[in-house]
Formats: sequence, structure tokens, C-alpha cells
Amino acid sequence: MASPASGADRLTRVRIARRWIVALGLACVVAISRVSVAQEADVQKAQTNRFAAMMRGDVAMVADYLGDELTYTHSGGDTETKPQFLETLRSGRIKYDQIEPADVKIRMYGQTAVVTGRSTMHVRAGGQAQTFQIRFIEVDVLRDGRWRMVAWQATRLP
Repeated sequence: MASPASGADRLTRVRIARRWIVALGLACVVAISRVSVAQEADVQKAQTNRFAAMMRGDVAMVADYLGDELTYTHSGGDTETKPQFLETLRSGRIKYDQIEPADVKIRMYGQTAVVTGRSTMHVRAGGQAQTFQIRFIEVDVLRDGRWRMVAWQATRLP
């Protein structure tokens, strides 16, 4: 027959175990959230570097930030593959003079990031300087330790 003290001891052990489980659960949440924040910063840095390379006309650097299966949809609705987009940059058909992103939000889904925001675009297309506002969505995936954009969709704002 169990003594009353052993029942109280068991209850104490259960309470302690529950506290450890809660503490470990919280530690996991904190660790995951730190990873997510670090990944968001890496995605933001990749976007900043890609935009800088686009403005410099550094096609090789831009290519490093793009996935091979890229679908790039310009604000006018034209859609290009990675080779087509790189040729657009290389040929000067579109020259990105300045890209000013704002209200950028990054949502992480494992090794995929969905990035939304607005931007003021200063471009030259067909030799004509244009400045306009866009809203954009991009999708980036983590491959070989680097974030690569696999989709871009821009909509010109009025």
C-alpha cells in the first residue's frame, strides 16, 4: 500500500516534469524565432545586393541571386525567364537607375521566403527615363546556403 507521502512525491515530480516540458518548449520557440529573424535578415540582404547589382548593371552578380526557374513579371505585364531577364539587363533594354523599396515584409516558410512591398522605380526603357511606383511580391528559396529569387511580380501603382 502506498503511503500518502509517496502520492505527494509523485505529484511533485509530475509538476516539476511539466515545468521542464514548458521550459523546453519555450526554449524551442525562442530558438526557432531567432533562426527566422536571421533568415529574414539574410533574405533582406540578398534583395538589397540584387537591387544594387541591377542598378550597377552587374549582370553576373544579378544572375547569382536568381534561381534557374525564375519567372520575372515586369510592371507592364511582360514575363521573362532567367535567361531573358538577364539579356534584358545585358542589352540595356531596361536600365535600373534607382530602386527604392519601402514597406518590405518578409514571411518565412521553412526554406522559402515570400517578400512583399512597394518601390519607387527609376528606369530607362527604350532610352526614355521613367519614374513610377510599384507594389511587388517575390519568392526566394534557400539553396546551397544562398537565397535565390525564383519569382517576381510587380504591379504599377496609379
